[in-house]
Amino acid sequence: MIIKHKLDGITGDKVTQLHDAPKQLFYRGADPSELLQRPSVAIVGSRKMSPYGLAVTEQLARGLASAGVVVVSGLALGVDSAAQRTVVEAGGLTIAVMAHGLDSVSPPSHYGLAKQILETGGSLVSEYEAGFHATRFTFVARDRLIAALADVVVIPEAAIKSGSLHTAAFALDLGKPVMAVPGPITSALSAGTNQLIKTGATPVTSVEDIFHALGIEGHSLQQSFEGLSDEETAVLEALKVGATKGIQLLEASQLKSQEFAQTLTMLEIHGRIRSLGGDHWALA
Repeated sequence: MIIKHKLDGITGDKVTQLHDAPKQLFYRGADPSELLQRPSVAIVGSRKMSPYGLAVTEQLARGLASAGVVVVSGLALGVDSAAQRTVVEAGGLTIAVMAHGLDSVSPPSHYGLAKQILETGGSLVSEYEAGFHATRFTFVARDRLIAALADVVVIPEAAIKSGSLHTAAFALDLGKPVMAVPGPITSALSAGTNQLIKTGATPVTSVEDIFHALGIEGHSLQQSFEGLSDEETAVLEALKVGATKGIQLLEASQLKSQEFAQTLTMLEIHGRIRSLGGDHWALA
């Protein structure tokens, strides 16, 4: 069901900061104002991605999702959809901002991902009524909404003419932090992010850099570790920084296999973690 948003609550507060703020928003799924009670980070980038860009995007998105940060993006090909797919798989929450009415999905190949976002408690958002078709201008308009809804904008990989640089510019106009992942100087797909860093964007080399920008170091997740065993803390710490698969958690925690299995069981029983299926785990 498509719901008309009255531009009140946290969403309204964020969107009305734009000098050309839309008069209305529409959404499907969770109320974006409820989702945005959590810290939010936009992850956007090039439609074409290198293996390096994909790996970086997935690592950062997993880490943010595991810490309960809402990821905002545009459901576009490349970095956007890679980030949002990773968030969904990690059991996190994401908001997809669309450049058209919410009665369709573009590209059509992302219909399944849009459905997963809704099924896992996320939201699809647009300023356009059902039946409205995207144009070159509405994609740029979408970028300003992504910047408005996020507390921080992160660009893992972008060419020098990537549309994601519009999102960075809108974020700067709103006084929000812009962060970029440095890439190989030989790669055209990193030319945009490297240029952003040269002109003042904060470099990102781990998800902890983003937590710092959000001001959530010593996050409440860390406080909840009090009273836990060293083994339980080791597993939760690994989840917090982005590991989700059993083998990753085992290696990061440095526990023996039997000890690790017992620790997972106790954490699940006490509601600290939850299974995502396929030997993937997330903070509860």
